[in-house]
Amino acid sequence: MSALARLRILRKAFVLLASAVFGPLALAQAVTLSGMLGNKALLVVDGSAPKGVAPGDSFRGVRVISTQGDTAVLEVGGQRQTLRVGDSPVSVGKPISSGTGNRIVLSADAQGHFYTQGLINSRPVQFLVDTGATSIGMGVSDAERIGLQYKSGQAVQVGTANGMVTGWRMRLSSVRLSDVEVFDIEAIVTPISMPFVLLGNSYLTRFQMTRNNQQMVLEKRY
Repeated sequence: MSALARLRILRKAFVLLASAVFGPLALAQAVTLSGMLGNKALLVVDGSAPKGVAPGDSFRGVRVISTQGDTAVLEVGGQRQTLRVGDSPVSVGKPISSGTGNRIVLSADAQGHFYTQGLINSRPVQFLVDTGATSIGMGVSDAERIGLQYKSGQAVQVGTANGMVTGWRMRLSSVRLSDVEVFDIEAIVTPISMPFVLLGNSYLTRFQMTRNNQQMVLEKRY
């Protein structure tokens, strides 16, 4: 066998090995079922605009297997997930980036709100930026879903539209948006049902914030 032929074989073997080792990492995606349109699932993948996807079709590598009522069975890279409308986003695969970035760019929706998907302690959540909130805020259901031991935190009184309720102040090990990760962030968990996790100032003050029309840019300070 010639040297050139051996080199070609080695290159092919390297490509196959790289695909086997790194391929699964490239499947990292945060997926939300935002609604149903007939038999189509309205998918939000990695913060995209909702896309109606019929059973058998795919969007950004996410394939819809079946739909029924307000649920859909999805497949990404051989992994299947059952999602229900209103559920928090699920993360399929493992993140490939290291979390050492320092710049986040968010786009507003038609109402001027900034929604984004992210991770708390490596578990997926859906955030709503709230510059009026002192801390990251979430309901008990999200806290339990991502495994927070919130009742070991400090009991605090939280004001709501219906009066004062007891919540829990705690520290989050890490909060990550895109490839930007920060650590040791204060959060308040309340018994009030919340459709999103509020991304408040305990997180936002770690960044230099710039608002430009429908975009918000966060530059990491520390």
